[in-house]
Amino acid sequence: MTVQEKVAHKIERLREYVQYLGECRKYSPDDLKKDPLVRGAVERYLHLAAECVIDIAEIIIAERGLRKPEEYREAIEILGEAGILSGDFAVYFAPIAGFRNILVHEYAKIDLDEVYRHLQKDLPDFEKFIHFIVLHLK
Repeated sequence: MTVQEKVAHKIERLREYVQYLGECRKYSPDDLKKDPLVRGAVERYLHLAAECVIDIAEIIIAERGLRKPEEYREAIEILGEAGILSGDFAVYFAPIAGFRNILVHEYAKIDLDEVYRHLQKDLPDFEKFIHFIVLHLK
């Protein structure tokens, strides 16, 4: 599988997860707090979307021979340093990797207001990330 095919597959998954999250935007913060199925779906799809972003970054970093990130957040920042993402966007978007870590490792301490904020605010950022990556691959 070529790098372009690997990245295209991850982008396809990312778009799928963002679509599911878009469908969940109709829920209120109270819905997230009261309905474990809604909460679980939103948390899981945010986690999977962030994983796709990190995977795409790592694939491109390896393919371009860029410096190896020490943590997930840095993978996104490296794409900014390399001009694949705009520098400002990379710095702005990199914290999604930290949020992924919270979802995966600190699930007992998840702040549902923060989950809701990411649900309502971050979906266009995933699309912007995809846009930069697609431009890079052309």
